[in-house]
Amino acid sequence: MPEPTKKEENEVPTPAPPPEEPSKEKEARTTPAKDEEEVSPPSALPPEWSLGESPAGEEQDKQNANSQVSVLFVEKPQGGTVKVGENITFIAKVKAEDLLRKPTVKWFKGKWMDLASKAGKHLQLKETFERQTRMYTFEMQIIKAKENYAGNYRCEVTYKDKFDTCSFDLEVHESTGTTPSIDIRSAFKRSGEGQEDAGELDFSGLLKRREVKQQEEEPEVDVWELLKNANPSEYEKIAFQYGITDLRGMLKRLKRMRRVEKKSAAFAKILDPAYQVDKGGRVRFVVELADPKLEVKWFKNGQEIRPSTKYIFEHKGCQRIMFINNCQMTDDSEYYVTAGDEKCSTELFVREPPIMVTKQLEDTTAYCGERVELECEVSEDDANVKWFKNGEEIIPGPKSRYRIRVEGKKHILVIEGATKADSAEYSAMTTGGQSSCKLSVDLKPLKILTPLTDQTVNLGKEICLKCEISENITGKWTKNGLPVQESDRLKVVHKGRIHKLVIANALTEDEGDYVFAPDAYSVTLPAKVHVIDPPKIILDGLDADNTVTVIAGSKLRLEIPISGEPPPKAIWSRADKAIMEGSGRIRAESYPDSSTLVIDVAERDDSGVYHINLKNEAGEAHASIKIKVVDLPDPPVAPNVTEVGDDWCIMNWEPPAYDGGSPILGYFIERKKKQSSRWMRLNFDLCKETTFEPKKMIEGVAYEVRIFAVNAIGISKPSMPSKPFVPLAVTSPPTLLAVDSVTDTTVTMKWRPPDQIGAAGLDGYVLEYCFEGSTSAKQSDENGEAAFDLPEPPKIRIPRHLKQTYIRRVGEAVNLVIPFQGKPRPELTWKKDGADIDKNQINIRNSETDTIIFIRKAERSHSGKYDLQVKVEKFTESASIDIQIVDRPGPPQTVKIEDVWGENVALSWTPPKDDGNAAITGYTIQKADKKSMEWFTVIEHYHRTNATITELVIGNEYYFRVFSENMCGLSEDATMTKESAVIAKDGKIYKNPVYEDFDFSEAPMFTQPLVNTYAIAGYNATLNCSVRGNPKPKITWMKNKVAIVDDPRYRMFSNQGVCTLEIRKPSPYDGGTYCCKAVNDLGTVEIECKLEVKVVAQ
Repeated sequence: MPEPTKKEENEVPTPAPPPEEPSKEKEARTTPAKDEEEVSPPSALPPEWSLGESPAGEEQDKQNANSQVSVLFVEKPQGGTVKVGENITFIAKVKAEDLLRKPTVKWFKGKWMDLASKAGKHLQLKETFERQTRMYTFEMQIIKAKENYAGNYRCEVTYKDKFDTCSFDLEVHESTGTTPSIDIRSAFKRSGEGQEDAGELDFSGLLKRREVKQQEEEPEVDVWELLKNANPSEYEKIAFQYGITDLRGMLKRLKRMRRVEKKSAAFAKILDPAYQVDKGGRVRFVVELADPKLEVKWFKNGQEIRPSTKYIFEHKGCQRIMFINNCQMTDDSEYYVTAGDEKCSTELFVREPPIMVTKQLEDTTAYCGERVELECEVSEDDANVKWFKNGEEIIPGPKSRYRIRVEGKKHILVIEGATKADSAEYSAMTTGGQSSCKLSVDLKPLKILTPLTDQTVNLGKEICLKCEISENITGKWTKNGLPVQESDRLKVVHKGRIHKLVIANALTEDEGDYVFAPDAYSVTLPAKVHVIDPPKIILDGLDADNTVTVIAGSKLRLEIPISGEPPPKAIWSRADKAIMEGSGRIRAESYPDSSTLVIDVAERDDSGVYHINLKNEAGEAHASIKIKVVDLPDPPVAPNVTEVGDDWCIMNWEPPAYDGGSPILGYFIERKKKQSSRWMRLNFDLCKETTFEPKKMIEGVAYEVRIFAVNAIGISKPSMPSKPFVPLAVTSPPTLLAVDSVTDTTVTMKWRPPDQIGAAGLDGYVLEYCFEGSTSAKQSDENGEAAFDLPEPPKIRIPRHLKQTYIRRVGEAVNLVIPFQGKPRPELTWKKDGADIDKNQINIRNSETDTIIFIRKAERSHSGKYDLQVKVEKFTESASIDIQIVDRPGPPQTVKIEDVWGENVALSWTPPKDDGNAAITGYTIQKADKKSMEWFTVIEHYHRTNATITELVIGNEYYFRVFSENMCGLSEDATMTKESAVIAKDGKIYKNPVYEDFDFSEAPMFTQPLVNTYAIAGYNATLNCSVRGNPKPKITWMKNKVAIVDDPRYRMFSNQGVCTLEIRKPSPYDGGTYCCKAVNDLGTVEIECKLEVKVVAQ
């Protein structure tokens, strides 16, 4: 049996003090008398051992510190005493009158341990505020105190630059009848956080975590002997080395054991201050009495010890001996012996034997998701074993994946669902050794049982992407590199090893590259989704028969909405001939959501059936559209006057050959006197018939009539005038017709003039004959007095203003009327410069009395000599007209500076190559100073081709330019001198300075940023910003870091540095972060904004 270690062998025996109550014995010993403090025997502990309980000097300093005027504290916490298992509360109060906010309060044990991290089962921190008194109250409550809670505590309060602190002591006494089990090393070690004894007040949280290593067997070390013989400066080093955390508490206990007793009259030799024995060992207590007749009693924690197999008493002369067999942890306590009225006491420390690791941990390899068990065996059942991962203690808890299972001597660390993060070095530590192993967690080889497949689905159908892998693990879905967000329409399904992405009611924006990536694996499963929609042609805006009516001469832009995904290709055709896209008069234009047929200037020949054909990979669509071009009707042919009276006539006509594509609604009739140019409307209500009876005409005056056709579009051009007619009363028949004579071949007849002859007079007679019994008559080729009209030779009456050259400017209209005479109606022939006239450029209109030459827009090519020939039977008449079409001239060909002297410059130039078909009447000369280049006129209407410019400013440099001039005005452009004329000062030569070109290059910079925008779903939204830079930066728009390229929903503009992104009819899907990026050779700049699309409730 090992002998207990003696702490003081030379201690002088002192008389035993009178017996006291057991509950107050420790308290009495912790307060030594003044004479005990003054007497220090040679073998006593040095003063440094009194750290556990402050010496007189330290007590005095503490009292002085606490007695100073407090800066913040109104009430400081006071030291106290508590029994083991009881509660105690310390209170500190701070006045809040001068504080703008709550002060910061910290509670400490010893020098450094912050108790805020120890709050739990045995420690609670509270704080309250009373509004009436404006007082902060801070409480620290220790619940079910343990003996190792004793020690020095400190409370600190801070507020801005103010600081206040207060120290106080806590003493913990053993309860009556308890037998505390104290282990010198382990009693002062901390307990793990989150366990049953969380919140223990120890110093282990401040100890540096040491790497867990396998330690060899070390010999037994008596810490008490080490502390006794060590220098006080090495106390903390020894405490750290041997795992003693509550150094202050240990020193206080040593001080109580080492206290020098007064010389005793009953004891010749007292008990040693402390004894140490291993668990299961035997200890021997010996005292020597001064008087062997004195009765001796032994006590443990105030209770008398009776002889038993455990406690054996012996008497050897004056020695009184007590043996304690089979020491257990419950024997760790305070013992004292009484002899008469005196007593002496000691402390017994029972040390547990070290726990050894009998079966080491083994290196383990596992796969992710598996259950891992690391097992070791120790030398005793239910031993305390701590587990570490890479040197950090593993603390199991309700939410932890780590569990510790103990089966007798077996200790097992269980890891549920291992991950790669669990790969580490694990170790189990006991008081007598440790064991380590390495755990390697790898991923199981992943097999793709069913890969994703590319899909092509119709718009509105369901998209289902399905894959199956060999492991039941989670994964992530991405679309075009961005995470897929679940919604009411998009669902992500994970059942075992099967992963699905289901999209109901597919939209065009669902198209893209989808990738499924299993977590923790570098494998990806890609698939492409292509959303298609058969093309559709929307003709809702047209008539039932798909007819489009357009007025001739106007522009038709027929926009037909279309749909389809991908956007279909539209082809327009007419009569099996395709209409191409381009710049023709009839062309097609294609857009993502519509196709447009454009007819710039509609003509009547454009009427017909047009076909539109849509085609994409989902199918085809066809439609036919009838285009009807309506125009003014053609003028009717010249009307015929079938019957005349004294003031009336009857006229009829044929409908126009072309009604303009719209039914003829009626006609307007006009008349005029033959010699007049004023036409008069005869009806203001449309005439529905093709016959009309003009009235109220003057008898004997020649008239002409013409017709206008009217449809829904308008009034046609007038018809050609009718043949002139004269309203006359009908003459009476001749009288007294008789046969004068008859021969074989002739008959001679006589008659008298009619009784009534009209205002037109009597021009002659017409003779008719027929065979007897026949009803048809024939005219005779002979008459009595003027049976036939004689031919009238033609005569051309050239107007006076056409007898000289007729001059007009380019673009003006030419309308010349040339009257003539001749009967019967003459034949007219026009020629230009001896060649026939092109009737497509020049319009010729002929009547019985005049001819008209008409040019709508004169051109210089219309200039020339026009010859008119009028022919009546064998008679001819000719006349000529000279027409000159003039325009503004071109500029002079060259302008040169011939000489410069003094303040003068001599200029010369050559006449223009193009005189505008008219003689050059003069020139205009202008000058400009090189600095300002502002032009000033020097000479006007100058006729020569050289000139001298005078009175120029000395020292200036001039340029000159010359305009040509004819009867139409100045030329549009001028010819400028290539060189400049320098008016130099005499005797001085001015040298022009050389300037370096300024570098205008600049990196891109946004002058107006993008701003966060809210948009309404279905209404176009725009994002605007402005940027500058040289060279001009390239602009790129991005949505959620993805560039927007060829997306029909977006339109991008850039004008004068203002960048605009238009989002057409956005939906909530279009919300996100938009970025505008500007890049040139000097740098890159980006700016972002957020767009939120709100849906308005219907």
